[in-house]
Amino acid sequence: MSFENNSPKDQFKNSQVEFYAVDLKKRNVDLLEGETAGLIRLEIDDAEEHGNLTHCASVYNSVNDTISPGLDAYGPRIVNFANILKYDYIPLAKTIEMVLDIVKEAMGSPIEIEFAVDLTKDKTGKASFYLLQIKPLIGNTDDYHVDLEQVDSKKLVLLSEMSMGNGLIDNVNDVIYVAPELFKKEMTPEIASIISSVNEKMRLQNKNYVLIGPGRWGTRDKWIGIPVKWNDISNAKLIVETGFADYPLEASSGSHFFHNVTSMNIGYCSVHHHSETSFVDYELLGKQDLIAEYGAVKHVRFAKPLSIKMDGKKRLAVASWQK
Repeated sequence: MSFENNSPKDQFKNSQVEFYAVDLKKRNVDLLEGETAGLIRLEIDDAEEHGNLTHCASVYNSVNDTISPGLDAYGPRIVNFANILKYDYIPLAKTIEMVLDIVKEAMGSPIEIEFAVDLTKDKTGKASFYLLQIKPLIGNTDDYHVDLEQVDSKKLVLLSEMSMGNGLIDNVNDVIYVAPELFKKEMTPEIASIISSVNEKMRLQNKNYVLIGPGRWGTRDKWIGIPVKWNDISNAKLIVETGFADYPLEASSGSHFFHNVTSMNIGYCSVHHHSETSFVDYELLGKQDLIAEYGAVKHVRFAKPLSIKMDGKKRLAVASWQK
């Protein structure tokens, strides 16, 4: 995780404040309770008390708007893994690069990995790197280029300069979005349920759509985004995370849906409310045919398919309407 694109103040506002840990006090775990059955939700202060935050956090100084690596100073903690990512407490980047190269050569295709690291060093000064999961990435690897100078700005539905995905999507007429003027933070579980129901209808109709909503899609924390699971949004071909003035967007770039996004060539992008270039044209969306409305969730349809272009190298995504 890296916040280098954000100001120190924004990093402080968006930093992680809670985490899930294995609850060793639970002797009899009821797996019917779901994926969090054996977990406990704790605050970052608990991690520091347990000694597990030492190399993972920095301190924010509100007086001079700076961030100091480590926990020596007094002030709010920012989880940015600075001692690992910036100061190489362990050679994590080199290790990941080596593992990716070896496994890619062995499997004959790009791969995604999941890993864990035990920062406790042995007598030789080495930490432990655990490879948990390997998935081959199967998708369109052809380069696709987007030249903004060739894009008609008057026809843009959205533009994002923070996106994942590559290629052209030209068979989607539908947009399902959360209307900013109707959204309230406490609505996110309800919105997740609505989106799941609408997605099932679209699946039965064999229709894809563009999905636009505030905060992180797929988060477990209902206060920072919409807590859907992948099957709740499986028919979306472009997933857009947006931020509102009173609802900032925490950086994610779809990392929690990474395998689905890359292997199925689905677009995933972010649009921050304070961006001078990226945007979603909600006024234009409001002028399209209203198929259904569910509280803050609206389903609209364009008369002709949208032209969705994604440039993986530039991390650029644009969606345009056609007359």
